[in-house]
Amino acid sequence: MIAAGVTGLGTLVSQSPALISVVTLGGAIFLAAYALFAFRRAFHPATLKAGKREDDLKRAVLACLAFTFLNPHVYLDTVVLVGSLSARYEGSARLAYALGAMLASFVWFFSLGYGARLLAPLFAKPAAWRVLDVIIGLVMAALALGLLHRFVQTP
Repeated sequence: MIAAGVTGLGTLVSQSPALISVVTLGGAIFLAAYALFAFRRAFHPATLKAGKREDDLKRAVLACLAFTFLNPHVYLDTVVLVGSLSARYEGSARLAYALGAMLASFVWFFSLGYGARLLAPLFAKPAAWRVLDVIIGLVMAALALGLLHRFVQTP
């Protein structure tokens, strides 16, 4: 998605006010719903049980794909924002920018994966999940409100 934004899709999308409005509003709705789900989990906790199931890999891959491609906020961040910021660079500088953004993204998500593994003992306690879900809910709600503010401010 970073490559798509840097190669011009971000500039193309950013020139369409209607498309930006749709993606902004869709992102706000997606994030608000995600915030509500997080708050619901925090205040109506269910115990998480780790287990080996045959379809765990398939479900994990499908969930990752859904969070990536069905999340309008991802398009705003990676395609529009990163793509439009890359417009100030030309030639090899733009390639370096794209590679740097991709490397930063890889390091971030790789670190999240290994960080989660290191924090597994902490999250064996239901209270830790409740705190995390409240924090996630607050962050998602703040992002949704930010997008709604941007949507309302757009002429």
